[in-house]
Amino acid sequence: MLTASAIVFALAALGGLVLASREERPLSVAIIHGLVAATGLVLLIIAVIQGASGTLPLTALVLFVIAALGGFVLFSFHLRNRPLPKGLIFLHGLLAVIGEVLLIIAIL
Repeated sequence: MLTASAIVFALAALGGLVLASREERPLSVAIIHGLVAATGLVLLIIAVIQGASGTLPLTALVLFVIAALGGFVLFSFHLRNRPLPKGLIFLHGLLAVIGEVLLIIAIL
């Protein structure tokens, strides 16, 4: 389950890179990015509940949850046609990348 979660989060990261690299961010890409990331989050929650070994998966889960909260805030800005705070975009991505790295280390 951890491997599936890491793969799904990696796919979500591709969408995140597309969104972060463009000045005009298509709503459809933002929605797909969020849904794919939510799928990865659910898979990770299931893995942690089933007793994924060590503290790394749990730490990754906490980081992904915080990143998801930031994503909700960014999405609310997007829906209101407001400029997205660059600092929050950076923090959202940074937390997700750290979570992904921890998840990959836990798998190895």
